[in-house]
Amino acid sequence: MFTSSLVFSRMAVHGISRDLLAMLFELGREHHPNEFVAVLRERDGIIRDLDLVPGTIVREESASFRIDMLPLDIHQAGSAHSHPNGVLSPSSADLRFFPTVGRYHIIVGYPYRERDWRCYRADGSPTHLEVVE
Repeated sequence: MFTSSLVFSRMAVHGISRDLLAMLFELGREHHPNEFVAVLRERDGIIRDLDLVPGTIVREESASFRIDMLPLDIHQAGSAHSHPNGVLSPSSADLRFFPTVGRYHIIVGYPYRERDWRCYRADGSPTHLEVVE
């Protein structure tokens, strides 16, 4: 039997590409005042790509997708989503969602500038990712 945990990357992630981070800020601006949500993918320990999941539903206070719509990918690292209210801490809904999608979760917040993001582990504890070229 296949379980979704098999699609998560087991490689230690230590960074995020500057270009992807810029794309996350742009997605936040484009979707504002609604949230967006995306799935993050890593290569060689760096989060470099994202997938927008078909059927995603976005609202001002939430964004969601069906887990069964996720692409099968051994490089799935986690998720990214926006908080249009600018709060960079995970909500209780985020804490329930994080473990279903991977190990690293980025929140970008209004006004979506270089410092307006945080990364969390699946349990909600903050973690550091180096921004790399």
